[in-house]
Amino acid sequence: MCDDCRREYHNPLDRRFHAQPNACPLCGPHLKLWDSSGKSIGEKGEALLAACHAIRDGRIVAVKGLGGFHLMVDARNDEAVRRLRQLKAREEKPLAMMFPSLGTVEKSCIVDPIEKGLLASPESPIVLLRRLQASKISEAVAPGNPYWGIMLPYTPLHHLMMNELQLPIVATSGNRSDEPICTDEREALVRLGGIADLFLVHNRPIARHVDDSIVRVMAGRGLILRRARGYAPLPVFVKDKLPAVLAVGAHLKNTVAIAIENQVITSQHIGDLETAQAHEAFEAAIESLSGLYEFAPEKVACDMHPDYLSSKYAQRLARPLVKVQHHYAHILSCMAENEISPPAFGVSWDGTGYGTDGTVWGGEFLKITGDSFERFGHLRTFRLPGGEKAIVEPRRAALGLLFEIYGDSMVEIKDSAPMLSFSKGEMQALMKMLHSGINCPMTSSAGRLFDAVSSIVGIRQNTRFEGQAAMELEFALHGEQLSLCYLFDIKNENGVNIVDWEPIIRQIKEDRDSLSVGAISAKFHNALAEIIVEMAKLAGEEKVALSGGCFQNKYLTEQAVRRLSESGFRPYWHQRVPPNDGGIALGQIMAAR
Repeated sequence: MCDDCRREYHNPLDRRFHAQPNACPLCGPHLKLWDSSGKSIGEKGEALLAACHAIRDGRIVAVKGLGGFHLMVDARNDEAVRRLRQLKAREEKPLAMMFPSLGTVEKSCIVDPIEKGLLASPESPIVLLRRLQASKISEAVAPGNPYWGIMLPYTPLHHLMMNELQLPIVATSGNRSDEPICTDEREALVRLGGIADLFLVHNRPIARHVDDSIVRVMAGRGLILRRARGYAPLPVFVKDKLPAVLAVGAHLKNTVAIAIENQVITSQHIGDLETAQAHEAFEAAIESLSGLYEFAPEKVACDMHPDYLSSKYAQRLARPLVKVQHHYAHILSCMAENEISPPAFGVSWDGTGYGTDGTVWGGEFLKITGDSFERFGHLRTFRLPGGEKAIVEPRRAALGLLFEIYGDSMVEIKDSAPMLSFSKGEMQALMKMLHSGINCPMTSSAGRLFDAVSSIVGIRQNTRFEGQAAMELEFALHGEQLSLCYLFDIKNENGVNIVDWEPIIRQIKEDRDSLSVGAISAKFHNALAEIIVEMAKLAGEEKVALSGGCFQNKYLTEQAVRRLSESGFRPYWHQRVPPNDGGIALGQIMAAR
C-alpha cells in the first residue's frame, strides 16, 4: 500500500480501517502491455485498449487473469483461431470462449434456465451449451462438435475487456499441451513465447494456478467435469470423522485431497501428470493444501497402478500406504458426495484402470460392502493390439473386438470393419500381436468399447484428444428418438456376471446398410442403459451409483438414470465432483477410512 492507503488501513476512525481490498490509482493493480520480448508498449487504460485492438486485428493476446493466463483471439476470425491451434499444438480439442453477456450467448446457443443460472453464478464456470447453426463463430473453435464451452467475464479486467470488445473471444488456458496453466508473466514469456503476439499483464502475483471449471447439465442439474476455479477447494462433508489422510489421485485429470475431521478438501484440477511441469504443479498443490490447513497426514492413499507417478510419489513418503483399486475409488467418490452408505451397487465405466488381477479394467459392476467390494460383473474382455496406442487409435480397439468374435477369419473382420484403413503390413503385424498376446493387454473397458463401435460405424479411426471417438458417437445420435436397443447376453462364469457385447456388434454389422449412424448410436446407447438395469436386477441392491469417465456422456447418464428409476432403483450420479479421474482422490480417502 502507498502511504495514504496504509494510513487509512490502520486508522480505526476511517471507513477503510482493515479493508482487505484497500487500494487506490497509485498502489492498485497496474496493467501493462508487453510485446513478445517483454518490452512494455503501454500501461493502464492505454494497455487495455491496445490489447483489445490487437484481438480485433486477429492477433493472439496472452492475458493474465485470476488463476493463470488465457490465450485470447477473436472467435469469429477463422484464420486467427486456426493459427492459435497450430501454435498451441491443439489440433481438434474444443476451445473455450468468453461472451460479453448472457444476451449475446443466447443469440448463438440454446440456453435453458439451469444453464443460465450456472453462467451467471458466482462460480462462473465454462458451461457446455448446444450451439445454434446460424452463427458467425469460427468452425475451428470446436470442429465437428455441436457443443461450445462458454463462460461470462468473471474478473473486473475481463469485464472491462468484454465491454470494450463486444464480441465473443476464444479464452483458452495459457499453456502448451499437457502443461499446467502459466501463472507468472516472466514464465509466460518463455512458455508462451512463439504463441502469443502480446502479453497483457498486471502486478498482482497469482498464488496458485487454477483453471476454469467446466460444467455440463445432465438429468436436470449441473455436473462438474473439471473442478477448479469457483468450486475448489470447497469441502465435501461426510457423516463420520475421518483419519488424517492424503490422497494423491490418479495419473490423468489429477486432483489431490486431504481429510480433516469430517471434511474432504479436494484440490483444484491439476491435469495429466505427463510432463515435468505437471508433476511440479502436483507437488505444489499438495504443499499448498497442507500449508493452508496446517495438515500432516497419518496415512497416504494412492491408486493400485504401480507406474502412476502419483502412486510412486506416495510410496516415497514415510507414511502408511493404502493402495486403492481405481474403479472402487470411482464408486466411493459418487457415494460420498451423494451421502449414501453401503451396501450399494456401483457401475464404474471408463477408459482404463488397474484391476486387482493385474489386467486392464474399465467396464465394472461392483457390490460395495461396509469396508470393501466384490467384482460382481464386467464387460466381456478383448485384446488391445499395441496397448496404449489403441487409446489414440480406435481402429485398434475395433480390431481387437472383432478378433475376439471372428478369430482368424479376416474376411469377416474386413467385412465388419471396412473403415479400419490398416495397410497390409500393419494388419499382419497386428494380427501377429493378437495371436501371441505380446503388447496386447486384455481389457473390459467400456471406454474402449465406445471407441471400437465408433470405428466400426466409420465415425473415427484415429483421435486427436482423449475421448474424441466416444464423444462423436454420442453427438451422432442427436435428434434420434429411437427407443429400440440392441440385444445382449449376460453369462455367469465362476460366480462373475459377464456382459457379452458380441450380439450388439453383430447387430450393428447388419444395421450399417439400412440405418443411419445416429440410429445405430441410439440403439447402442439404449443397450448400454439396459445392461445397467439388468445387472442391477441381478445384484438386487436398490442404491445404484454411476461413476467413471463414460458418465460424462449426457445421453448415457440420463437414459441410465431414467431406466433405473422406472425399474424401481434409486440411481445416484455425480454433481459437485467429476465422474472422471478428477474424483478419484475423494474415493481414495473414503477407501482409506
